[in-house]
Amino acid sequence: MDSDRLSSPSHAAPHGLRHDQRVLLMALLASLPGGVVSLAILWFGDYTPKVQWTLTALIVLVSLGFAFGVRERVVFPLHTLSNLLAGLREGDFSIRARPTPAGDPLGEVLFEVNALVDTLRHQRLDAVEATALLQKVIAETDVAIFTFDDRDRLQLINRAGERLLGQPADRLLARRADELDLAVYLDPATPRVRTVTFPGGVGRWEIRRGIFRQGGRPHQLLLLADVSEPLREEERQAWQRLIRVLGHELNNSLTPIKSIAGSLHATLARPAEDRAPDWQEDLDHGLRIIADRADALSRFMDAYARIARLPAPTIRSIDVESAIRHVASLETRVAVEVVPGPPMQIRADGDQLEQLLINLLRNAADAVQATGGGVRLGWSRVDGQPDTVEMSVDDDGPGIPNTTNLFVPFFTTKAGGTGIGLPLSRQIAEAHGGTLDLRNRPAGGCRAIVRLRIR
Repeated sequence: MDSDRLSSPSHAAPHGLRHDQRVLLMALLASLPGGVVSLAILWFGDYTPKVQWTLTALIVLVSLGFAFGVRERVVFPLHTLSNLLAGLREGDFSIRARPTPAGDPLGEVLFEVNALVDTLRHQRLDAVEATALLQKVIAETDVAIFTFDDRDRLQLINRAGERLLGQPADRLLARRADELDLAVYLDPATPRVRTVTFPGGVGRWEIRRGIFRQGGRPHQLLLLADVSEPLREEERQAWQRLIRVLGHELNNSLTPIKSIAGSLHATLARPAEDRAPDWQEDLDHGLRIIADRADALSRFMDAYARIARLPAPTIRSIDVESAIRHVASLETRVAVEVVPGPPMQIRADGDQLEQLLINLLRNAADAVQATGGGVRLGWSRVDGQPDTVEMSVDDDGPGIPNTTNLFVPFFTTKAGGTGIGLPLSRQIAEAHGGTLDLRNRPAGGCRAIVRLRIR
């Protein structure tokens, strides 16, 4: 395509003709052969000078008139299109081209331009409404929102951010993050939840950071959410659950102790002659029951302490296959099939990881002992998450009748169970930044899934 057709007037060659001048020149050249022939016949023929000059002037004027008319017919629609496009560039979508008869090539161009104007107007309206909604949501949300440019200067702040910093937006915008004492929160190494004092509030704040681009330059998004009240509510509920569990277990032990102790006290308070012949046997039996209940209560408190005092993991490199095969060899009650996975190394506490898998494998073995079936232990990478390893324990047992209380400490459906295996296993997984989930398999049985990040 000719580059002259794409260039704007401001980029035209200094000595080149404009488009309208080229059209005029082409119209004049089109009339030149006929005009030359007419003038030759006129001036070399037998005509009077008056006729010659009159017809010569007529031929020249008609040729020029038609040439300028052609130029105007070409230039005027282009001016119309230029005005339409200029209006679009300025955001004015009210200008429309006048319709022309059907089949007119120029009319088809103008029709498409009008359709483009309508499309852009609707898109502009949708964008304005979406922006207004977004601004309303940002303004009304309780999360403090800040955006900083590539020089760490504040570009946007919502009402929650103004309340947090104790100043209006017009005094905060364009100030640097370090001037606002927010620079530390832009550091990815900063903990996600911190206890901080701001001019507008004191509490525990959840910190979220993000990167986005605007105008081709990187910007940072900072969100500060006050989690003090939710954490206090979670803490209150945790205390309620703890008190409920402790109260239940203490009552289970103290009620019979109190009853037996009262009976023994009543027996000893009687005169020797009024006591039953076997009162000493009753005394010995009652004291043994009290001792047994005290021991059970002591074991209960020791088990609870195991969860409360789980040490921080000692991280080292662990070969996943070796760890899984070692755990599988420890279970002797049922045959454990190891399902091979890809070779991989993870950073974890080997002892805690083995304890987690042992607890899950023991539960799976317990489930299939009564009903029969097999147990499978394997590992794999997670689809779409190449930096995550998934370790699974599958059993062909009866499945889980109720998953609601699985991770509640001391809740158990097994006779003689302690109810701390699954809570302890989840605590180990979360201490490694992972997750533990138990679900029923569609084909029957249960699947325990541990997901850990490959560090």
